Amino acid sequence: MTERRRIAVIGGGAWGTALATVASRNGHDVTLYARERQTVNAVNETHENPAYLPGVGLPVELTATDNLESAFDGAEMALIVVPAQTLRILARELKSFLPAGLPLVLCSKGIEKSTGRFASQVVAEELPDQPLAVLSGPSFAHDVARGLPTAVTLAAEDVDLSDRLAAVLSGDTLRIYASSDIVGVEAGGALKNVLALAAGAIAGRHMGPSAGAAIITRGFVELRRLGEALGARTETLMGLSGLGDLVLTCSSDQSRNFAYGAALGRGEDLTTLKLAEGVHSASIAARLARQHGIEAPIIQTVADVLEGSVSLDDAIRALLSRPLKRETD
Repeated sequence: MTERRRIAVIGGGAWGTALATVASRNGHDVTLYARERQTVNAVNETHENPAYLPGVGLPVELTATDNLESAFDGAEMALIVVPAQTLRILARELKSFLPAGLPLVLCSKGIEKSTGRFASQVVAEELPDQPLAVLSGPSFAHDVARGLPTAVTLAAEDVDLSDRLAAVLSGDTLRIYASSDIVGVEAGGALKNVLALAAGAIAGRHMGPSAGAAIITRGFVELRRLGEALGARTETLMGLSGLGDLVLTCSSDQSRNFAYGAALGRGEDLTTLKLAEGVHSASIAARLARQHGIEAPIIQTVADVLEGSVSLDDAIRALLSRPLKRETD
């Protein structure tokens, strides 16, 4: 095990709690920040988070607080695990007390809808004095919290920093690969959410596993081409945070995006569901593809369906009637 570290984890949802659990089990001194008092009480008193990770026991050493500033007391690094659409608000809250030089690991996947920026760009604008890294890859919170084997990627511009952070956060069942390709890791994590909506819709329409495989494969072509246009490295997109995360997210109801797409495919009332991150990202991803001259019919179709400009059935017919082409064109 690496040297014991003091780690703040900001975000008491499923993923934040899972990452805090792993870090605590690895022997680190971890404080989990959650806005909800009931979550804080549950973590501290019954060592569970029934609202977000039901049935998973948490380490007794893990402590929680609803005081944001106190969560950072003595912290040597922080994991930021809040939704992409609220990340800027949090970053502005941190400005008044966050010590310069404290490494921040951004662990949410998405694109800020109002600006089209990835998480690292948002935080760099608000907190320019903080070293930044991003963590992403094929992982479900319940799997990680239960100690099931998982592998993800952590990227920072300074590869020595990514090496150090990966060593601190890795454990017996969580293997973290270091990278310097922040754009690639973030692009894969955000774009796969949009494609998972499409895969879920296909499953919800009972169109069969062959159609699902086609969506994943052709969707990955769009992810790779758009990711490369944004500056990502091909090998990153072919790795855990790109192809790996796409395959996982497009094949399980544990994925909120896949489940949301499946409900859409079944014609259910979506207003009763918690909004999936891919819903926010779809229109931005489609716009980025157009801006870069990337043909992305699946991403564009998802955006059109969500915006209500085309029905799901008409969208499927339109995709199937596209002119034939060579696979590599």
